[in-house]
Amino acid sequence: MIESYRDLIVWQKAIQLCLAIYRFTAKFPQNETYGLVTQLRRAGVSIPSNIAEGYGRSSTGEYKHFLGIARGSNFEIQTQLVIAHELNLGSQQDRAATEALSTEVGKMLVAIMKRI
Repeated sequence: MIESYRDLIVWQKAIQLCLAIYRFTAKFPQNETYGLVTQLRRAGVSIPSNIAEGYGRSSTGEYKHFLGIARGSNFEIQTQLVIAHELNLGSQQDRAATEALSTEVGKMLVAIMKRI
């Protein structure tokens, strides 16, 4: 039974994605601190935050709106991971793990948006 946004599997996976992004970007060069590192981390934090905020809103329309914002942040992450790959930043293993979580979260967001 879902009693809180914390019970949502999509929120839990989004937290895992956020942590994966932090691990992945920890190995980036210092000169990327205010570039891709910041962009990836902000988008990563945005996903579970918007899921939680939407869950706490008073209408399903608002909830769906915040899920849409989370989905947009996930697309940002996917784009930024391509850029990181092209620039050979971070380890391939960490990038692959992050990409897999992003794909999973994206599918879950679409599914939950269709249900409400």
